[in-house]
Amino acid sequence: MLSALIDDSAWQYRAACRGPQIHVFFPPPHFERKDAKRARERRAKSICNSCSVRTDCLAYALKIREQHGIWGGLNEMERKSLLPEKTLN
Repeated sequence: MLSALIDDSAWQYRAACRGPQIHVFFPPPHFERKDAKRARERRAKSICNSCSVRTDCLAYALKIREQHGIWGGLNEMERKSLLPEKTLN
């Protein structure tokens, strides 16, 4: 079982988001203005656009129903729109 978990997350070591820019992928702990959120998300998505594991990242986020941040180039609402409605509950 442990090897399955390791294999399932091995893509994360090749992700373009690794490193100091990780903060743009998640909202700050304090209030974020709408324009600041849009700018942060645009920056994160631009990093995702050149990422070789973008598809793996998105699949992972959809699989675990990740509710926060930019994963695979999509924000929470964009990912939610990809899921069948019956699985959202």
